[in-house]
Amino acid sequence: MILNQPVNTHPINDLLKVYNVQKNSPSFLRRHLIRIALSLSLMSILTFNAIGLLHIEFIDRMENFAYDLRLNLTMPGTQDKRIVIIDIDERSLREQGRWPWSRNILATMLDKLFDDYKIKVLGFDVVFAEKDESSGLRNLEEIGRSYLKSDANFHEALEKIRPTLDYDQLFADHLKGRAVVLGYYFQQGLQHKGVGELPSPAFEAGRFKDHNINFIKADSYGANLPMLQKSAQAGGHFNAYTDADGISRRVALLQEYQGAQYEALSVGVARLALGAPKLEASFEGDEDYSVLEWLQLGKKNIPVGANATALIPYRGKQGSFPYVSATDVLQGRVPKALLKDAIVLVGTTSPGLMDLRATPVQSVYPGVEIHANLIAGIIDQNIKQHPAYMLGAEVLLLLAAGLLLTLSLPALKPLWATALTGLTLTLVIGSNLAAWQYGNVALPIASLSLLIVLTFILNMSYGFFVESRGKRQLAKLFGQYIPPELVDKMAENPGSFSLEGESRELTVLFSDVRGFTTISEGMDPKQLTHLMNAFLTPMTHVIHEHSGTIDKYMGDAIMAFWGAPLADPNHALHALETALAMIKSLHNLGEEFAANGWLPIKIGVGLNTGEMTVGNMGSEFRMAYTVMGDAVNLGSRLESLTKEYGVDIMVSEFTKDKVPSYLYRELDNVRVKGKDKPVAIFEPICVAGQEDQSTRDELNLYHEAYQLYRTQNWDLAEQQFLNLQKLNPERKLYKIYEERIAYNRQNPPGKDWDGAFTFKTK
Repeated sequence: MILNQPVNTHPINDLLKVYNVQKNSPSFLRRHLIRIALSLSLMSILTFNAIGLLHIEFIDRMENFAYDLRLNLTMPGTQDKRIVIIDIDERSLREQGRWPWSRNILATMLDKLFDDYKIKVLGFDVVFAEKDESSGLRNLEEIGRSYLKSDANFHEALEKIRPTLDYDQLFADHLKGRAVVLGYYFQQGLQHKGVGELPSPAFEAGRFKDHNINFIKADSYGANLPMLQKSAQAGGHFNAYTDADGISRRVALLQEYQGAQYEALSVGVARLALGAPKLEASFEGDEDYSVLEWLQLGKKNIPVGANATALIPYRGKQGSFPYVSATDVLQGRVPKALLKDAIVLVGTTSPGLMDLRATPVQSVYPGVEIHANLIAGIIDQNIKQHPAYMLGAEVLLLLAAGLLLTLSLPALKPLWATALTGLTLTLVIGSNLAAWQYGNVALPIASLSLLIVLTFILNMSYGFFVESRGKRQLAKLFGQYIPPELVDKMAENPGSFSLEGESRELTVLFSDVRGFTTISEGMDPKQLTHLMNAFLTPMTHVIHEHSGTIDKYMGDAIMAFWGAPLADPNHALHALETALAMIKSLHNLGEEFAANGWLPIKIGVGLNTGEMTVGNMGSEFRMAYTVMGDAVNLGSRLESLTKEYGVDIMVSEFTKDKVPSYLYRELDNVRVKGKDKPVAIFEPICVAGQEDQSTRDELNLYHEAYQLYRTQNWDLAEQQFLNLQKLNPERKLYKIYEERIAYNRQNPPGKDWDGAFTFKTK
């Protein structure tokens, strides 16, 4: 016996051994921390998308593609002869005339179908909302009231033939006592109540008040004439339900109107075909939270998901159910065996009647055959389930697969990492297909598959794209934000700069063009592009010259900050110098703009200094080196306030305190929207000591008037502001305080007034 021979050298054991050794070594987390963090972030993003905290449209498209693929691979492709479609096709329109047909023709069709062909149930995928006056009865009545008013023989004859000419009543009489479901539709966004008469709701208003169900709601409808609906045994809506890509994959089996819920046409037809059992609802959950999981027709369960929708169990492409031309029914040319005891739907495939849909199985598909698929699915109990608890299952699978790959792939060589990823993906796809085919459950698969693939790609490409190219990537990343000379300085020691979020004291600048809509009116896209380039280019040069970091361009607006990524102890000064230089540069653009026939541009600039979060932020699709926080929001608010006070530049008290070398005009003490604590705002004038005597005199007079205003000395303050207005009629600020004084006289602010003005809008 060889005592030292390994007991088991299976590759999986080797994998676990290597992982455990590396995991327990002190350097494992340090060596792979970034890779693990990125994988966990990816897992978090996809998990947040699954639970609804994020919405990634690409995943929706992937999920729809996966659903359509499974459906097309597994649908039977056979024809179900239990349900027959009476088609108002082009041949029927040629022989019987354009639609809508006279109701006496439809009454004849009813007699043919129920008396001659002995059908079981009839559903109309059309609506009869208008009166039928094609018989000429109305004209005869008008003649009787005018030309033949005194002709007793005419009136006697008219009364005898009236029943045969009142086509609506004739049709209604033929509906009575027969298993007929009339179709109608709901609408949204309309002011009028609707036309026609709705059938009785499946569930009265208030039935689901204790449950969390987000029914599709309607505020109007187009229904059948009251006499017709009252004569029919049931009615059902045939509203289309399409996903975001325009494809019909599900149908809302219940739709809400004025608090009550109404059944779909397919449910109404299936209900009559099953002996007219009462429609019931079944819930999943407890007293505090429950969701609609099933609709029940006797012993038949119909699984429903969000919005009380059910997945359509397509059998195949168009023709999965027998089609019969409506004119052949009227002429008695259809074999009786085809229609005997059949469930019959009357609909159309004529393009001119606009009932063609895009579906997973065919791009142009008759809407009436969608109802047929659902009816067959209800009877056969083969509608795919997608209940609310699928969300929990998806989240658990995302966490399990994500943690497995996140902690395993960094410890494995590429070959074993590929094998583990392939095995995981195979198990996921295989179990999903098994649940679909044998469990009749539509499990989500897009997020999980994407997580597995992206985690593998991230780990395999990490070394090449991050570790070996970190320095160049740092330069490339920051090159779009800061001047080239600063990029070179950063590249000398890239380890000193982090993309991760951190808190720093920075100064942020926001600028925006005043009246941009007016300026751009009448410009074609090429001219507008030329104008924006002519404006943004010199502004960007100014920011770069003063060591600023461009955060983003927002149309005609610019956001920049100072103090990151390179530390700058004089960030507030440099930001203020930038703002003044931008205004000066804008004046220099006047000649160029005039030469091009453009209106002159004016901008407002807001500056604020404070603690901000700075770092690379965004999503898996796009990242940006940016700043966030209350101090950033205040800077944006100050830029908006420049037009309120008629100034070019506005800074907060925090920026002013950091740059005491400048002369300022205190504009106001304000509470911006979303903040309770007031902040003092200032207009920078120039470097202290460089102002002329007239500027100094006006500032002294203004500050005296402002203090009188703050102490509620309305009369003296008003006099001072009037004097200032005469001295400088162009300054909007003085007029503002005159209006406030007049208001405060009528509405005294009280002894506790802190002098602050509150803005209700941004």
